[in-house]
Amino acid sequence: MSYPAEPYKIKVVEPIAMTTREQRIQYIKDAGYNTFLLQSKQTYIDLLTDSGTTAMSDNQWAGMMLGDEAYSGSINFYHLQDVVSEYYGYKHVVPTHQGRGAENLLSSLLIKEGDYVPGNMYFTTTRAHQERNGATFVDIIIDEAHDSQKELPFKGNVDISKLEKLINEVGADRIPYVCLAVTVNLAGGQPVSMANMREVSKLCRKNKILVMYDATRCVENAYFIKDREPEYKDVTIAAILKEMMSYSDGCTMSGKKDCLVNIGGFLCMNDDSLYQKASELVVLYEGMPSYGGLAGRDMEAMARGIVESVDYAYIHHRIAQCRYLADKLEAAGVPIVKPVGGHAVFLDAKAFLSHIPQDQFPAQSLAAELYIDSGVRSMERGIISAGRDKKTGKNHTPKLELVRLTIPRRVYTYAHLDVVADSVIHLYKNREKIKGLDMVYEPKFLRFFTARFEPLK
Repeated sequence: MSYPAEPYKIKVVEPIAMTTREQRIQYIKDAGYNTFLLQSKQTYIDLLTDSGTTAMSDNQWAGMMLGDEAYSGSINFYHLQDVVSEYYGYKHVVPTHQGRGAENLLSSLLIKEGDYVPGNMYFTTTRAHQERNGATFVDIIIDEAHDSQKELPFKGNVDISKLEKLINEVGADRIPYVCLAVTVNLAGGQPVSMANMREVSKLCRKNKILVMYDATRCVENAYFIKDREPEYKDVTIAAILKEMMSYSDGCTMSGKKDCLVNIGGFLCMNDDSLYQKASELVVLYEGMPSYGGLAGRDMEAMARGIVESVDYAYIHHRIAQCRYLADKLEAAGVPIVKPVGGHAVFLDAKAFLSHIPQDQFPAQSLAAELYIDSGVRSMERGIISAGRDKKTGKNHTPKLELVRLTIPRRVYTYAHLDVVADSVIHLYKNREKIKGLDMVYEPKFLRFFTARFEPLK
């Protein structure tokens, strides 16, 4: 693949921190060796997440000045509603402050104690909301998704036989919905094929089970369908996206990713009764159904971002940046998740630091060392993110122990990615010097955000 130049020009710049190695050693120590607890001003290249870190366009900033901040019935809400209908095809939209607000609403509305929610690999906040409402998450992704080196075009696909088995074992009435992530973050940003979406939809409709997408990175998924499913080669991103959504009954959306904004999200559905219930519940947690915790200006920026997100030049460049970084690392022998996904490059920390056992948190160690080496902030996606089994209290031990190098949208250039690659390659050449960590503080929920660690001697 060629690496296209940025399909934009820079008209505003933001200075970033230039720190010394000695400073970074102290900063990461103060942060308990948790990159989430570093201050932004202590970070040089910030690849912690692509959530809310987008550089908005001049058109979006112009839209911010048209914010209608009425408490109810903002014109920006109706614009967002129209755009969601046009590009995603859903009948109803309920704004929320961000994606986990939508997850909270969905889980609270549909799940009852003892239910099962199948999905194509867990996501941290999604599973937390499902479990808090009494459900058991069941992984129905294809087995190959748990193998970092397996090369498949659609490693995010659901294993239909696994879904059928669960339906037969527990009964369709115990499955409120299938949670289908497009793309699958913790598998390495892996996409789901259109063919697989159709199969999931057909099976679920036969059994009267809802299909709810985690649509956070749906545009990236649409790009991979265009790139990897031959019959979609000449179809527009917008058309692919709308067909994708037609195989679902609704979605949760973190607008902080593929909607190209810094805050916001929404819950979508086609069912009138579910919408009525969501409109009642959102008032308790977020705000009126026409703003859901967002300012009018934020809804306007999100509506405009949805339109911009389906531009082929934009999404082609975004995917190319990930491939550029991945190609440099692969050429140096660095173990990464294959094939490269759409929002990040994932380092295989188990292979990278094979001398560190998983219970000494190799991915967390690697993320801390990367920061010390170059000021690049990344994040762990492994045993710490997986958390503990709510019944046994034991650590979940996922097969994938990863460090995520997440590329913000329209923020960094290829030169920044060269810095990242050089640092990772340097660490790989000196990997035997890296030691594991001990967890000295563990919060009850979503521990990867605020846990603290100390180096093992």
